[in-house]
Amino acid sequence: MYLLEHDAKELLAARGIAVPDGRLIGRDETIDRPALPPGPWVVKGQIPAGGRGKAGIIRKAATLQEINDFTNAILGATVKGHTVDSVRIERRVAASREAYVGLILDPAAGAVRVIVSASGGMEIEQLPREQILSETAPPEVDALVTCVENLCARLPSGVASATRDAGVRLARAFLELEAMLAEINPLFILPDGRWVAGDAKLATDDNALPRQPALRALLDSRPGAYADVARKAAHGFDYVVVDPAGEIGLLTTGAGLSMMLIDEMRAAGMKPYNFLDIRTGGLRGETTRLTQVLQWISEGRRVKVLLVNIFAGITELGEFSRLLVQSLGAARLEIPVVARLVGNGLPAARSVLGESGITLHTDLDAALAEVRKRLVK
Repeated sequence: MYLLEHDAKELLAARGIAVPDGRLIGRDETIDRPALPPGPWVVKGQIPAGGRGKAGIIRKAATLQEINDFTNAILGATVKGHTVDSVRIERRVAASREAYVGLILDPAAGAVRVIVSASGGMEIEQLPREQILSETAPPEVDALVTCVENLCARLPSGVASATRDAGVRLARAFLELEAMLAEINPLFILPDGRWVAGDAKLATDDNALPRQPALRALLDSRPGAYADVARKAAHGFDYVVVDPAGEIGLLTTGAGLSMMLIDEMRAAGMKPYNFLDIRTGGLRGETTRLTQVLQWISEGRRVKVLLVNIFAGITELGEFSRLLVQSLGAARLEIPVVARLVGNGLPAARSVLGESGITLHTDLDAALAEVRKRLVK
């Protein structure tokens, strides 16, 4: 779960990370001046993506009128495929220096990669490699703390102490929240040596939700902000809108195969709408899950065709096809359907789908060729 900045800061603040005072404002809320922190302020659009400053949804405000004007301009904007539904209005920090500290899972190393730099801010990715210090360590408190301390000892004296303190606290929060990514950029370092997290990124493991009451409470209180994760928690499978302007709805199973399909389609210039791992083994006579997925896909305003791509293992394709036909009728999805099925029960599936006017393909290239034809009609 890639947390919005406001939520990341709230969770990190509860774990000893200093953050600017701030308040979250949604699209239906009014701005109550007494409830705001002291000014001047920064109005920050909340989307699960970086590059917000360059996209123009982070604005400095000196007056209440500017807060209102910037909030109205930012709310409802679409940035990187995300609609801005809330802003964080926080107290502006006058920093003397900006640094960087972050931790991220490194699967190749089987460890956590710790990264620090004496420079931070929007241009962090443009820094020369020698200005970014990085090492890996096991996902254990003592090991990560030692790694942070060793890296920060190589930083200039003006930033080393603050970055070390922030990094140690962030490392502990990283483990406590079972995070995959935790980043403070910029880390504002004040003239007196204190520090504040100017921005924060936090991505957590969805599978850890049962062990993370704070994250679960956040998801339950604001499901609209994390619709994909909320859907998985409620329905037990993965469904993610990958491109709101996508033209091809996907009814697929197998996380790896589904991601591979999306990559192949994009490489061919096609625009998939969603990722899905429907987990067909759990269907067996039940159409609720299929119908729900088809209804979600129907919400894609530009979706013109549905591609079904199923590799059957324990699933019998004849039964799956019968459930699919029933679900298509229940969802009233009025777009062409292209099916590519491989596995057990293929002859029965061909008969069932044929009766509904759906051609069954076993070759992916042939199925994609039919999808292209459907798109141009």
